[in-house]
Amino acid sequence: MDRIITSSRSRSRSLISSHRVLRNTYFLLGLTLTFSAVTATASTVFALPAPGFILMLVGFYGLMFLTYRLADRPAGILAAFAFTGFLGYCLGPILNSFLMAGMGDIIALALGGTALVFFCCSAYVLTTRKDMSFLSGMLLAGFVVLLLAVIANLFLNLPGLQLAISVMFVLFSSAAILWETSNIIQGGETNYIRATVSLYVSIYNIFISLLSILGFTRSN
Repeated sequence: MDRIITSSRSRSRSLISSHRVLRNTYFLLGLTLTFSAVTATASTVFALPAPGFILMLVGFYGLMFLTYRLADRPAGILAAFAFTGFLGYCLGPILNSFLMAGMGDIIALALGGTALVFFCCSAYVLTTRKDMSFLSGMLLAGFVVLLLAVIANLFLNLPGLQLAISVMFVLFSSAAILWETSNIIQGGETNYIRATVSLYVSIYNIFISLLSILGFTRSN
C-alpha cells in the first residue's frame, strides 16, 4: 500500500513539474518571438544589411551554444533573447526582398501558415498526450539528409532542389515540434530555456521555408 501511495505521489510531482516546464516554455517562447519580431521589423525598416553566410552561421551556432551552456542559469534567458534577436535581425533583409518585389502578402501567408502548423502540432500532442519519442530516430535521419541536401545545393544551386529542401524543412520542423512538446509532457525535457530554443528554431525554419515555397510558386 505504501508503495502505491509513493508511486502515486511521484507521478503527481512529475506531472506538476512537466506542467511547470511547459508553462514556462510557452511564456518564454512568446516573449522571444515578440522580441524577434521587433528586431526583424527594425532590420526591415532600416534596411540593415544581411550578415552574410559565414557570420550568420557563427552567430547562429555560437549563440545557440552559449544559450545551451547557460541554460541552467538566469543568464541563459539573456542568451536566449540574444539568439532569437539575432535571428530576427537576419530576417530583415529577407523580408525586404519580398516587400521590394511586391510580395508582402506572401509574408502574411507564411506567417499564418507557420502559426497554423505550430498550433496544430502542439494541440495534437497536448490533447492526445501521445509519446512521440519514436520520432527521434526519424529526426536524426532527416537531419543528415537535410544537411547533405543543403551542402549539395551550395554547389549545384538548383531551384528544384531548393524547393525540395524547403518542403523537407517544413516536415522536419513539424516533427521536431511534435517531439519536443511530447518530450516536455513526458518529463524528458526539464529545462524550459532549452525547450524554448528548440521550439523557436523549428518555428523559424518553418517560416523561412514557407517563404521560400510561396515565393517559388509565385515567381513560377
